[in-house]
Amino acid sequence: MKSFLKPILAVLLITATVFGRVPFALAREIVLDTYEKGLSDQWEQKSFKGETRYEVTVKDGQRCIKATSKSSASALYYKIKYDPRKYPLIQWRWKISRVLAKGNALRKEGDDYAARLYVVFPSTFFWRTKAINYVWANTLPKGKAVPNPFTGNAIMIAVESGNDLAGKWVRETRNVLDDYRKVFKKDPPRIGAVAIMTDTDNTGEEATAWYGPIRVRGERSD
Repeated sequence: MKSFLKPILAVLLITATVFGRVPFALAREIVLDTYEKGLSDQWEQKSFKGETRYEVTVKDGQRCIKATSKSSASALYYKIKYDPRKYPLIQWRWKISRVLAKGNALRKEGDDYAARLYVVFPSTFFWRTKAINYVWANTLPKGKAVPNPFTGNAIMIAVESGNDLAGKWVRETRNVLDDYRKVFKKDPPRIGAVAIMTDTDNTGEEATAWYGPIRVRGERSD
């Protein structure tokens, strides 16, 4: 599948599958998957060009998903439906071997990342489906938000940038509600899925990343 479809199909392919799924019971914190029994059946892999290898492993004493990409692009989606007003925070830990030398968030040929985490906001009308991509960028300054070079419906936010922290676990906390309001200038609809992706199809490089358990929260807990 053509790599230019990534930012579009990454939000469209799940639109038909997430509606109607029963939301989880109200709790202070929801852990999407602990990986204790491998990958939960809530995960689904979508390939855009070749397949990034995702496998549960233990790294530095913690269970996580290891992603290995060689000129490939596929994502893991966790289908989950919830209201970001009740659960505005998303938290995760990740680690990369290195950033992509040719990665460039502003150009189509550089639309690859050693690690990224999507939050997807489906719509009944698929062309209105939106996504926030939290990325470990190459040169895009940390904290910078830009439209994906293929579609304005996907916004890329650099939560990390460069190689300074490569090889180290980094913990992230983002307020999805605030981020959506800031980049799309309105209140968000319900969230329909969270996804991770390590992709190198545009740059032709290789990348390895590790993703710890992902949590959604109703309030901050550091």
